[in-house]
Amino acid sequence: MAIDYGLKRVGLAVTDNMQVIATRLATVPTVDIFPYLKDYMSREQIEAIVVGDPKQLDNTPSESAKSVHLFVDELGQQFPDIDIYMIDERFTSKIASQTIAKSGKTKKAKQEKGLIDTIAAVLILQDFMKMNKI
Repeated sequence: MAIDYGLKRVGLAVTDNMQVIATRLATVPTVDIFPYLKDYMSREQIEAIVVGDPKQLDNTPSESAKSVHLFVDELGQQFPDIDIYMIDERFTSKIASQTIAKSGKTKKAKQEKGLIDTIAAVLILQDFMKMNKI
């Protein structure tokens, strides 16, 4: 599972059992993320969670990095048996926006932040899966 964490919304993506394809799962209000994850994980097996690590162009932490790291700490406490990884998420939201623009979606869909968040989570998961292929 991949998480694109934000102060208002959290984008989620998952992969198939063979870990070939990353797909959008949901966009969840940040205040509801832990109940959502607990419910989802009670029904589905999650091997690992990868969270986007926000960085500036110069590789320093972005403004939102502190809140993301606090979220990751809580994630580890809530789900101690699941491996949690962080991966550089620079440009994922921009790439997600460009992907939506090229998809032929309506102008309203292109501006939907939740769609951007889930596509960013898909990109995070795809990058993670590529890095871990042998």
